[in-house]
Amino acid sequence: VLRRTRQTDRMQTLLVLITLAQTADVAALSWMSGCWRQQNESRTVDEMWMAPSGDGMLGMSRTVAKGRIAEHEFLQIRVMDGRIVYIAKPSGQPEATFTAVKVGPREVVFENPAHDFPQRIIYRLQADGGIAARIEGTRSGNVRGVDFPMKRVSCP
Repeated sequence: VLRRTRQTDRMQTLLVLITLAQTADVAALSWMSGCWRQQNESRTVDEMWMAPSGDGMLGMSRTVAKGRIAEHEFLQIRVMDGRIVYIAKPSGQPEATFTAVKVGPREVVFENPAHDFPQRIIYRLQADGGIAARIEGTRSGNVRGVDFPMKRVSCP
């Protein structure tokens, strides 16, 4: 009887640990909330994230070049089926969903191996308070990555 009790206790502990590990909490990404900007001579990229509320965060991105909106994207980070997902709806493209494979206090990595490009989206909080966003993947057989270093700016 004692042996069964210990084994049962171990299994219950293991189930609790597995359940805790699978608990998705978008609040862990509160460091992403706010307004961010990447600017150079030819374009300005603004990305805004609302603070986590309920089971998600809403965001949007706008790229302005030559005084016109060149691209935009509507974004969501939410919990679906117990996992944190990133849902992107870029201008002129179908919606795509990426699943978080790493969630930390300064970094989050989302992946969708079946997506054309990118297959990976990364956000990292930098020591200077900025965010380094990066998209990675394979396109036409070539591995590539695009970096979006952004500084925190005041929200409009």
